[in-house]
This record gives sequence, C-alpha cells and structure tokens, in this order.
Amino acid sequence: MQDVIQIRAAAKRNVLTTSMFGVGGLLLGAAIFGWLPKSFFLAGIFATSAGIVALLIAWFKFREPIFSIELSHDSICYQHRKGQWYVNWDNIQRIDVPRAHRDLQLEDLSLVGIKLKDYRPFLTTTPIRLMIHLLMEQRPLLLLGDKAENASGESFSNDLVEDDKHKLPDGTILTGIQAMLANRMTKLRQRLGYDLFISVSELDRSEQDFVQLLRECQEYVQNKVK
Repeated sequence: MQDVIQIRAAAKRNVLTTSMFGVGGLLLGAAIFGWLPKSFFLAGIFATSAGIVALLIAWFKFREPIFSIELSHDSICYQHRKGQWYVNWDNIQRIDVPRAHRDLQLEDLSLVGIKLKDYRPFLTTTPIRLMIHLLMEQRPLLLLGDKAENASGESFSNDLVEDDKHKLPDGTILTGIQAMLANRMTKLRQRLGYDLFISVSELDRSEQDFVQLLRECQEYVQNKVK
C-alpha cells in the first residue's frame, strides 16, 4: 500500500474545458448581438445563457478540493470545501455498496456505505459546517428506506427534522448539530445499514471497485498491526 492514495472526484474533471465552453458561449452571444440581424436575437440569448451556465459549473468545480478522498495508513479522509472528516481504519465495522427496495426489488445504490464502531471520534473531529452540509445532503437517503414513514408513524416532512439531543453508549449526552448528525446516522443505519455515505461522483472509479480498494487497505493495515 502506498503512503497515501489520493482519489480525484469525477465531478472535478473538465474544469478547463467547461470554462472554455463558457467563454466561447459569451463570445458567440456578443458576436450575434453585434453583427447579426435582430432576427437572431433569441440565438444570442441562448448562446449567452449557455456560456453563463457553463462558467458557473466551472466555478463550482474549481472550488472543490483537487482530491476528494485520501487513504493513508491511519485513516480515510474525505475532503470538501466545507471541511474534512476522518475515520480511522480500526473504527470501521463494515464497508459495502448499500442496497434499497425499488419496485419490490433490492437494487445497489450509487454509493459507498461505511458502518462505524464508535460515533464519538467522527462527531468530535468533524467541522460543524461540514456536519450541516451532510445533514442536508443525506435528506434524499431517508426516502430510500423501506417506508416513507418512520416507526412512530410520523410523516416524512417531520422525519427530516432531527432531535438536538443524543446519548452515546457510554452515557455522554451530545447536543446541537453533533446530536442531530448522530441521530441522522442512527436512522440511516436502521434503514440502509450504514452511517456514512460517499457518492460515486466523488470517486474516480465504480463504487464496487472503491469498496474493494477500501477493504484491501483496511486488511493491509490490520495485518501490519499484527
């Protein structure tokens, strides 16, 4: 295993190409407005709009870290513009592709799921800004459980709101955003079997291949410790 394996997100690719397309759209729009008859006005609007959209997409791509994930001998590090989270290999219980019921059949999701042994290290080291992002990002996953309603019969809209208190197994009481994320992780574990999820758009390979890579890294580290 290398000292550090760096994963570049698929969504990060083609920043330069997208930027060039955006600039080209703006130049084309300007040329249409300046040199062609008024009957081409709508074509100019379309070219200009396409150029602006392309530049916005390129800007959002550019803002993301160069590498979305780094695998070291100690941990998995997920990198986002709002912060980073770390999970040590010895705190991982299971890694796999989550599955959900769709039309009475189980289907693999375009995600990699990670089940933790202990929430505390993750919750105490992850920045609050990133926690808030994860809470928002994970909302659609609540729809992928077996039911659109939770066990207490609450509506899905109520299910999106997490309690701001959470009790860890050792009796520690978490409050605020930490507690809300812990409750969300618990809920997703009950429904999908995992606590953390990495989208295939954050990877440079398929979700199955990435799961295999993570398992190999974890096995290597565990064998090295022995």
